[in-house]
This record gives sequence, C-alpha cells and structure tokens, in this order.
Amino acid sequence: MKIAVLGAGPAGLYFAISMKLRDAAHDITVYERNKADDTFGWGVVLSDETLDNLADNDAKSAAAIREHFAYWDDIAVIHKGVRTVSTGHGFCGIGRKKLLMLLQERARELDIKLEFQTDIADPRPFMESHDLVIAADGLNSRSRAAFADHFEPDIDTRKCKFVWLGTHQKFDDAFTFIFEKTEYGWVWAHAYQFDPDTATFIVECSQDTWDQFGFGNMTQQESIAVCERIFEKHLGGHALMTNASHIRGSAWINFPRVLCERWSFQNLALMGDAAASAHFSIGSGTKLALESAIAMADYVQSEPTLEKAFEKYEDARRTEVLKLQSAARNSLEWFEDVERYLGLDPVQFNYSLLTRSQRISHENLRLRDEKWLGSAEEWFQNQAGSASHRPPMLAPFKLRGMELKNRIVVSPMAQYKAVDGTPTDWHFVHYAERAKGGAGLVYIEMTCVSPEGRITPGCPGFYKPEHEAAWKRLVDFVHAETDAKICAQLGHAGPKGSTQVGWEDADAPLKDGNWPLLAASEIAWSPENQVPKAMDRSDMDLVRDQFVASAQMAERCGFDMLELHFAHGYLLSSFISPLTNKRTDAYGGSLENRMRYPLEIFHAVRPVWPDDKPISVRISANDWVGDEGVTPEEAVKIAKMLQSAGVDICDVSAGQTSKRAKPVYGRMFQTPFSDRIRNETGMATMAVGNIFEPDHVNSILMAGRADLVCLARPHLADPYWTLHAAASLGDRQVKWPDPYLPGRDQLYRLAERAQEQMTGKV
Repeated sequence: MKIAVLGAGPAGLYFAISMKLRDAAHDITVYERNKADDTFGWGVVLSDETLDNLADNDAKSAAAIREHFAYWDDIAVIHKGVRTVSTGHGFCGIGRKKLLMLLQERARELDIKLEFQTDIADPRPFMESHDLVIAADGLNSRSRAAFADHFEPDIDTRKCKFVWLGTHQKFDDAFTFIFEKTEYGWVWAHAYQFDPDTATFIVECSQDTWDQFGFGNMTQQESIAVCERIFEKHLGGHALMTNASHIRGSAWINFPRVLCERWSFQNLALMGDAAASAHFSIGSGTKLALESAIAMADYVQSEPTLEKAFEKYEDARRTEVLKLQSAARNSLEWFEDVERYLGLDPVQFNYSLLTRSQRISHENLRLRDEKWLGSAEEWFQNQAGSASHRPPMLAPFKLRGMELKNRIVVSPMAQYKAVDGTPTDWHFVHYAERAKGGAGLVYIEMTCVSPEGRITPGCPGFYKPEHEAAWKRLVDFVHAETDAKICAQLGHAGPKGSTQVGWEDADAPLKDGNWPLLAASEIAWSPENQVPKAMDRSDMDLVRDQFVASAQMAERCGFDMLELHFAHGYLLSSFISPLTNKRTDAYGGSLENRMRYPLEIFHAVRPVWPDDKPISVRISANDWVGDEGVTPEEAVKIAKMLQSAGVDICDVSAGQTSKRAKPVYGRMFQTPFSDRIRNETGMATMAVGNIFEPDHVNSILMAGRADLVCLARPHLADPYWTLHAAASLGDRQVKWPDPYLPGRDQLYRLAERAQEQMTGKV
C-alpha cells in the first residue's frame, strides 16, 4: 500500500512506524512543512498506561522514549503562599523535540521516507497518487479545511490566553501549579520537568488580565520579562525561554477545542489534533495522537477495505476521544473560572484542582495519597465544627437554628398517592423509612398551597385540617424516632397543573375533571395542555396569602425547614423564566421585574416562619435553551437577589421549564450550577441531579461545590442509602435505629470480611 502521511508530529510519525511494523512492504512517506529539528512546544506528558500501550505496539521505540523520560509522582500547588503536595499521580515527561527525534530515528530504521520543508496546501494530489492519506497536520489542519463541508469541524476558541515557555529552573520533584495575584488579576503557571536541565513553563491568565497587562502590544521578549517578574520567586534566578521566535509579535494564543463530525473522507483520514484536540491542562493531546495511530494501523491492516477500517477507527476512537475531551473541557473550564476558587482555603483549593476534570474522585485520591486526603478530610470536619475524622458527607451542617448530623439530603420526590390533598399511610411509611435511613435532612414532595395549585389529583396539600393532622403525625414520628430533620416544600403548579399522575401520561391534561390554571402569562406548557390565565393583582394576592397560610400550617406541624419552589416551570418559575413570562407590566421584562412576584411570596412567608428555622428556595439555574431562557450566568444574579432577601440556602436544580429544553445529561450534571452560585456569591447551596455514589457526594462537598447534596432516585431504591454508604466507607460512627443494630453488626462483619479477603489476610 502506498501511504502519505501529512505532518511529522507524534501522530503522523507514530502511525507510519505502526503501519510499517504491521507490513514492511508498505511504501510510506511522511511530509512535514518544517525542518526536522523544528519544534514549537517544550515538553509533553504521558501516563504510565500510555507508555505500556507504546511498549505493546513497538518495544524498541518505547524503550528509547522511556530512557529519556522524567518521572514524578507528586503534584504541587502553590496558592496563597502555601505549597501543598499530594502524591501517587504517576506522570512522566519528555521533551517534544527529543520525542520527535526518537520517532524520526525509528522511522528511518524502518525505511520510512521523511520529507521535511514540504509545504502541502492541498491534500487532493496526494489522495490521487496514494492508496491512503493520513492528515496529521495539526490544529490548523489544511486537510480538514479542504473538506470542511464533509468533516464539519466544530472549533471552539476558549477564553484564557496562554504562552508556552521553558526554563532551566528545576521542577523535578513535582508537576507544579503556581498561582500569583498581580496588579491586574491572577496569573498562573503549569510547570514540569521534561529533561535533566529543562522544564515546561506554561503561563496562563484571563483575557481581561492579559488586556490590562497589554501583552498584545508587547514583543515576545517584553512579554517574557513581565512573566519573569510575576514568577520571580519561583524561578530561582533562571530565565524564561521561547522557541517560537519565528512568530512575529505576541506568542500568546487561545486554546482551540477541535471536534469533527466525521474523521475520514474517501481515502483520507484525520488524526491527532486535526481530528480532535484536548486541553494541555490534562496532558492528553499526545496520548490521543499515539493511541489513535495504533488503532488506525490495526484497522487498516485487518479490515478488507479502507471504508471498513475508517468506520472501525471512528467507532473505536471517538468514544475514547470524547471521554478525554469531556475531562479536558471540565479541566479547562476550571482554569477559565479559577478566580472563582482562589478565595478557597489552600486545602480545599488543592482538592478542587486535583478533581477538576472529574476523572479523579474522592476514593481514587485516597488510593493515590491516603495521608493527604485524610488530612483534607480532617480539615473539612474542623471547618464544620467537628473533631471527628470522617468523610465530608458525614460532617455536620447548621442553618440558623437547625443542625444537621450530616450533609445527605433526601430530595423531594412526587408520590402521587394523596387523596383530596391528604397524605396517606403511603406517605407516612415512605418518609418515615427514609428518615430512619440515616440522611441528615428529608424533604417531603412539593406540597401545594391550594386545590388548584396541585400538579395532579394525587398531589398533597397544605390547605385543609386533614392535611395538617396527617403531616403532623409524620413529623412527630420523625422527631421522636430519628435524629433526621424534615423539610416542607411549598409550591403551586401553575401552568403545569391539572395533569395525570407520573406513571400515567405525565404532564398530559386529565382525561376529565380539569381545573383552571394560573401562570405569569397565557402560555400553555405544551400544545396539549390548557392555556392558563395570566395572573392579575387579585390572583397574586390570593396565591400569596395561600403560601402564607400553608407556611403557617407547616410550622404548626413542626417542620424544621421550609422550601419555596421557584423551579421546574411551576407557577413562580413561570414568572422567572423569560420563556414563560411575556408580561409588559412591572412583573415582566427585566430579571428584576420577573423576580418581583416570587420575592413577594418569600417576603410574605418569612415573617410567619420562625426566625430560628431556615428557608430554602429551589431554582432552575438553566432553562437549557441558550440565551433565550435563564442561563447559568443569570442564575447567579437570581441567587444574589435571594441572598439579599434573606434566603438561607439555594437548592440549585435546572431545566423542566420548557418543552424546548435540550439538557446535557451526565454524572452530577447539574452540580456545576451549584458550584458557580456558591463560589461567586458565597451563598450556601444544595447540589442535585444524577448524584448516586458516596464518591460523588464526598467529591462535591470536599471541593466546595455545594454545602448539602441531594439524592432522589438512590433513596427510592434504598431508603437506607446513607447507612449503607457509611458502612461501605468503613465509618462506624453513624447512628442506626436501635432495633436495627443486629443488622448493622452483620453488615459491618461482612464488610470487614470482604476487606480482609481483598488484602489477602484471609
């Protein structure tokens, strides 16, 4: 097979080597526009896993590469003058130039032709003269551009500015992150050793800081001089160096995240950064390139046609690439928003940095560095006022006069089992079991302030004496038999009311017996749902008074906390979202106007609720429709208004406000909204949404992304989730109900036996 490889970076060279190893008869030429010894990076980082993959593919080149690696296990974070070190991370670095020289040498050994200083503007002639063309021509791939209509590249230019420098200062004991506050804002560096004498030193900052420094108007040497001044105390008298002197003006760039809809066309395939890029903060760009090269060589050699080979290549590699790009996106977004976290204590800041990509979890950190994580957990407990050594999820938390034994919350989950608004024995058993299950706080489902405010005929209320008696029976049991606290969530369904119960045709109107609806505007939830009445002042006064009466009933029942439901497209949410609020009076238009009526409700309820009991508000922090709806940025403004009004904690949910919503699901997918609100406003928050493991909970809390963590479906599957989670973490301090102690003891014995078997003690 006659093969042309366009680009002599790691992807192109390693594919040529891999292909030649599979069949020495292949006629392979690698074309590169630069000189053989040109390189425009300093060092590259690989993991032990990637090195093992290289050794399996080509032991000879892997051994040569390994000889020149600098290894380190530690990550050091310098923040607020404190150097925090954690270990067990397993990285290795090599100079990019050295890596390319070694791959070039191996390619020549295998009789691969290398043509340097060959500028290829158009891949089409090579596609005509060769059986296979691999376009490994980098981030600014001309091959990708030539067939852009087919490849459909999505190039997202990110916010931060960075410049890739080097230094002879030694960072050989750790991959080091340095954060320095300057007169124009924060500037930070990613530094790591890649040979005995040289380290990579990437300097990064926000666009605003970059503009204020005037880096764009400086020469490279002027820019470097400023960076040397900023990091003077970390450079030990050594200079910063550039190898991009061929570039006129500033060498600072914005990272382009590249993703293509397709990776192949006819007999040409994209590889490396031409197909997909991964941010340097997780050091995976070279890993992607090398492993994609191996995969492509395997499939070209084993499949009967190029079409089949390309199909398998894309199927196999796309998932891995997307996983890494997802982690890289999380990481780069953390750095883009790092000023949000720089006020954190160095312990929590370090944890936040280490877990930024979500590839490293709480228990994974324990495996890497048990001693450091133990000290971090101790710090967290001390901050919570506890002297115990326990995971963050089991730390106490206080809001006003309410003290929670731990940070686990049973989310409100509709049961649809009420009769005429009255909770039944189903509700008593359901909530009592979860209160016995160990959670610090248990929510009842959204309980409606009027018959017309119900979502379905099966929804409970706070508007009849029978309701009060039933709820008080539950609250009395929870307080008498458990140490959990219990929260009442008050709401009004608004335009989403008068619908069938959840296991029927959810959100669809009742087949008969529908009641009239109210909303901010005459906008139906869907074409099938009835059009609500736009509330007038008398309607607003009536509903406000209903919320007040319901809050008073909840207090007589003895609930420990109150939450007002401003989310999910219900009545008060219909005022907040511009998708459903089209009013032209004082309650529509600007965010201040859209928040006016929901805040009226809060200001009416707060005086009738005991001063030592907290009130929460649940919001939808993202309508998932782009700028037309509530955005995460606007959610921060909403939270600030709630905070100023006196709301104690923000329950941060998202979506369910429009049929047009296109949410992006995944593990902990709504936690970033809580993170942003908490760390930009200082307001306490609760995180919700696809959180189902103790690891998730501990990671969220330890990183400062929320103060409480809400789990819904896990508590449907297991009312004793908290007790079981504590046992799985080896915690023996969690309190079980006295009648269940024999079950606890057996569970602990089984857990200990399993641990002994794992460690080989049995």
